[in-house]
Amino acid sequence: MGQEPSFVYERRGETVIGLAAVALLVALSAYALTVGRAGKVVGIGWVAFAAMAFGTLFGVRADADAARGLVWGYGLASGAMVTSAAVFLVPQAVGYQPKLAGFGLAAGVLTGFGAHTIGHRLSHLDLPMDRTTAQITAHALSAGLIIGAVYAAMPELGAVLGLAIVSHKGPAGYAAARRLRLADRSVLPLLLPAAGVGIAAVAVGLLRIPADPAVDAVVFGFAAGVFLHVAMDFLPDCEVGGEIHDVVTRHADGHDHGLLDRLRTQAVASTAVGALAVFAASVALGVV
Repeated sequence: MGQEPSFVYERRGETVIGLAAVALLVALSAYALTVGRAGKVVGIGWVAFAAMAFGTLFGVRADADAARGLVWGYGLASGAMVTSAAVFLVPQAVGYQPKLAGFGLAAGVLTGFGAHTIGHRLSHLDLPMDRTTAQITAHALSAGLIIGAVYAAMPELGAVLGLAIVSHKGPAGYAAARRLRLADRSVLPLLLPAAGVGIAAVAVGLLRIPADPAVDAVVFGFAAGVFLHVAMDFLPDCEVGGEIHDVVTRHADGHDHGLLDRLRTQAVASTAVGALAVFAASVALGVV
């Protein structure tokens, strides 16, 4: 009997890691609900998981018109995240200690940028996952840590903030599934980053963080910086070299400038709709 090729073992390893991540999320969620703590974080974690799972399903079945879906998915998510971070996190941080909040904000933006490098470096290690999965996993874990810390510091925060922050998981799953499908790889490894937000958030949410204005200023500022970076990273870019431009040119006969111009207009519209959705939800729930 011949030896199975290495990519077979690699795909098995990817599947095992993905399923193990889901099992860990189930166990952590059950424990958190049993002890009566981190209930909101559990809900936010599972919404993130469901959003990425559904995005992945759509990404696997994406057709030649995928560029429009990417524009609206990215735009809605980035608009919602920018607004949520600016309205819910920045004022909270500044309210504790403005200067420390500013340092936290700066550190968060730079750390968000660094998460991309970490994911890229992970992709060069001998790990049973591809570059796309490694980068998204690093991003998911960092986002989960911040969500858990924010809600541990202020358990009374509403779920609107967390839900708006994880709104990017759907478009992220969609885009990642498209990349994996084009590379003829399984999308099951995306279970790891899908569950990663909840795993990290619930684990941190179970901790008891003592109230301290200085610490809270840094935590909320850092959280705002990370999520503002993620939101800016998800702004639908239709320029040369961007993912949307690549999708258009892959399916069009050369550079379809007319379609790209329409997509640029829709990119602006989608971010505005995402921002307005958060505003409308906040007004409806009496948050503002």
